[in-house]
Amino acid sequence: MPMKLTAIENLTQALRCLPGVGNKSASRMTLHLLQHNRAAALSLAQALTEAVERVRHCECCRNFSEDALCSLCQDTRRDAGIICVVETPSDVAAIESTSSYKGRYHVLLGHLSPIDGVGPNDIGLDLLDARVDSGGVTEVILATSSTVEGEATAHYIANQMRARGIEVSRLARGVPMGGELDYVDSSTLAQALSGRRPLD
Repeated sequence: MPMKLTAIENLTQALRCLPGVGNKSASRMTLHLLQHNRAAALSLAQALTEAVERVRHCECCRNFSEDALCSLCQDTRRDAGIICVVETPSDVAAIESTSSYKGRYHVLLGHLSPIDGVGPNDIGLDLLDARVDSGGVTEVILATSSTVEGEATAHYIANQMRARGIEVSRLARGVPMGGELDYVDSSTLAQALSGRRPLD
């Protein structure tokens, strides 16, 4: 019969789910919170619980939202004729930090990966098609990562959009091959947006 984890071991193991956090880092965080800042630990626990219970995906773009529609989809000042397709909500945050894009978004929450059994409907491409088919969309900007999967996803979407007569563009220079958008600085990302090119 496996031994039951202590509260400290349980917390340490839970913290390891965070990106870049290994055993040592998780252990340091656990001990720091318990030894130096229990009030912060309780506040963190409450904030995490509240976020998990309240945050969902926008019914239109699939970004994180506490309402049925996120604040970006509700903003009537944004250009509904341009949709920027990204892989994750963190990509939305990265692009928004540039203050240079005023269109709408579509968040895939992943990328195509036939090896892993991830197909078009698994990443919400049926919802993107429906948005475009409803009318008013003139351009789709593909801002998927420049990994092999990201490029394959971009080409698949480009073919779908071209078949509907929609202009398709891709982020331009400045985004490194194999790079993730949320690791690119905002000025480089702004340049890539403004210099986007038609996808061949």
